[in-house]
Amino acid sequence: MPIELAQRWNTFLTAELGAAAALCGLLFVAVSINLKRILEFAHLPGRAAESLLDLIGVVFVATFALIPGQSIRALGIEIALTGLFVWAAHTRSFIRSREYDRQYIGFTVRFLVNQLPPLPFVISGILFISGRLAGLYWIVPGVLLSFASGLFGAWVLLIEIQR
Repeated sequence: MPIELAQRWNTFLTAELGAAAALCGLLFVAVSINLKRILEFAHLPGRAAESLLDLIGVVFVATFALIPGQSIRALGIEIALTGLFVWAAHTRSFIRSREYDRQYIGFTVRFLVNQLPPLPFVISGILFISGRLAGLYWIVPGVLLSFASGLFGAWVLLIEIQR
């Protein structure tokens, strides 16, 4: 990646890495506070894993993007594989919890919260692999959707579970 472009994105990536790491810690606290209650529901451990994966996905993407001197193609492969891994894990969790999701929360909302966050990372990776620096701009919606999904999951695990 051209050095001047990397320097312009360095602050953003560093901030998102720190925020994602902090949110991972908060999610661990939410899970540890309500672990007994979470384990009472078959679908909630998967939801906790989804939320954690969303946030860890941001940690990985930001970390990969901050590695100095690597090629755009290598960065693309790292980001695309991260997005694909998170998407596959989310899909597995979604399939396992589909009966509960249809009964209690809107299927469409659950589908969007589950499936959208990793897709911008896959697009970003593909753009980087093809040599397009526009892949940087796809990291932004990936981060925002991952944060929204991770926080939604944390809210369920910390607050909604008490109802």
